[in-house]
Amino acid sequence: MITYPIAKINIGLLITEKRPDGFHNLETIFYPIQMQDVLEVVEADEFEFSMSGLALDGDPNENLVVKAYQLIKNDYPIPEVRVHLHKNIPSGAGLGGGSSDATSMLLLLNELFSLKISQDKLMEYALQLGSDCPFFLNARPVFATGRGEIMQDVSVELKEYFLILVKPPVHVSTALAYQAITPHKARLSLKGLVSFSVGKWKGNILNHFEKFVFHEYPEVAEIKKTLYDQGAAFALMSGSGSAVFGLFRSEKRGIENFFPDDYQVFRQRL
Repeated sequence: MITYPIAKINIGLLITEKRPDGFHNLETIFYPIQMQDVLEVVEADEFEFSMSGLALDGDPNENLVVKAYQLIKNDYPIPEVRVHLHKNIPSGAGLGGGSSDATSMLLLLNELFSLKISQDKLMEYALQLGSDCPFFLNARPVFATGRGEIMQDVSVELKEYFLILVKPPVHVSTALAYQAITPHKARLSLKGLVSFSVGKWKGNILNHFEKFVFHEYPEVAEIKKTLYDQGAAFALMSGSGSAVFGLFRSEKRGIENFFPDDYQVFRQRL
């Protein structure tokens, strides 16, 4: 069975407080985009995990897809499987690729082996894997609070816009980014701000991680500046970085020429 895990962007990301459990409360708008990985799972005599596409650092056995399989296997008598993951979504980009892969694995196993796991139980598994994993269970625009697992549907009107997303060859550690954050309450709720026209978002919808990432990696700040210089109605870093997206009224063909050859540029009509 094959599935296609998608990515997300954060339209705003506010870190509002540190919790007693060590996690952080936040406010964000999760918005799905059609950048996709490919995940294939087939029954096998022994477990095997392989990858292709974009390279990932670290032990493959620590990949969230493997951890998702182990979570399910601990509770259900499923057989061994052979798993192949083809990576198109870059890591360390703030696009949720690893979380999407892991959540897709939960959903795929549930369907492949007819496990009939409840939505609440899938939510529990997803949250064990990562704070933004629950979003990918349904992957529609939501206003998220708590660790990201408390979600409310939100209307975000972007049909007149093209998304252009730029990822430099920079990997931002989410853990280090959180260590650099000083949480503070939001002045205005993102849920209200996102209802304004996109032209009013600049300067009002913020990402608290930008200050740290722009200081450590000035090239990420330069991407945002370039997107605005090229006419973006709104631009922001996604997640803890390093990808930056811009919303444009036109497709802006040739914008790739304003970035170095080793930068990834993704575009989508919203």
